[in-house]
Amino acid sequence: MQAIVCEEPYKLSLGTRPAPIPKAGEVLIRIRRVGLCGTDYHIFAGKHPYLEYPRVMGHELAGLVEVPSGATLKAGQMVTVNPYLACGTCIACRKGKPNCCAAIKVLGVHTDGGMCELLSVPEAAIVDASGLSLEQAAMVEFLAIGAHAIGRAKLSPGARVLVVGAGPIGVAAALFARLDGAEVTIVDVRSSRLQYARDRLGLDPVMGPTETVSAELAARTAGEMFDCVFDATGNVHAMRSGLDYVAHGGTYVLLSVVKEEIAFSDPEFHKRETTLLASRNALSADFERVVGAIKTGKIPTDALLTHSFPALEAPRRIPELIAGASGILKAMVEF
Repeated sequence: MQAIVCEEPYKLSLGTRPAPIPKAGEVLIRIRRVGLCGTDYHIFAGKHPYLEYPRVMGHELAGLVEVPSGATLKAGQMVTVNPYLACGTCIACRKGKPNCCAAIKVLGVHTDGGMCELLSVPEAAIVDASGLSLEQAAMVEFLAIGAHAIGRAKLSPGARVLVVGAGPIGVAAALFARLDGAEVTIVDVRSSRLQYARDRLGLDPVMGPTETVSAELAARTAGEMFDCVFDATGNVHAMRSGLDYVAHGGTYVLLSVVKEEIAFSDPEFHKRETTLLASRNALSADFERVVGAIKTGKIPTDALLTHSFPALEAPRRIPELIAGASGILKAMVEF
């Protein structure tokens, strides 16, 4: 079968690998769409903290069941995949948090992912995507990341929310915060992304240089800043400074993962009695919420996909997408 392999940082190749043979309890999927996200770009650039090379990337997946397992799936059924393969026995799993399993294996990160023609995964990882298009099914995972972060924050209706970073994960968080009744503002250093978020997604951006943005955010909140701030930048400097936007008694949620250490001013952190949360991956309930929201038209999936191309072009196109990231929201590889 064909597979796109990141051999080492900055080196992608399109080659062949043996087709997987499903084990007992596994489902063989014919992959049709693979979404690209910041994780894949970090892998390509050698910036991901949990990865060894070579690696077949890809964890935002859509495909058709090739060989089902058990009685619940049928050949040809549209599915997506929960790529967070948990051990089921560690302390996190016993607490119902398999998304942060102590021995987690994330497809495309800890183990080879779905940027290939065929993939075999445990039946428990299959998410029924019947009724969705291939493109919609491949968007479920990144949207679930945003939905999980919003769930972690336990927002109250009318809460003032700031999302820092208008890439796919930030947009996903903003969309689900809005669905939960929050007043959402989104910021980014790239004006093109903010304009897209405003014009195509109906989000409320603040644009301009850092000083202007800080003044505008203060003016919007009568100087009180935001009940909850979500960082989805993947930028350590933004993550360190995001505390400045959190209101007294507020919550700061970090979706981004970086290699560097993050430090805050302790007096600022304490005087706010800040709640600091990490949000990692997503749970089955988040995937189910996303599928339901797409089916009911609450998520504008048509406006999320900005680029697509066949797998044969991936070794050339992925570096180009990284170089032109400001003009991209969601890109997708077609098998």
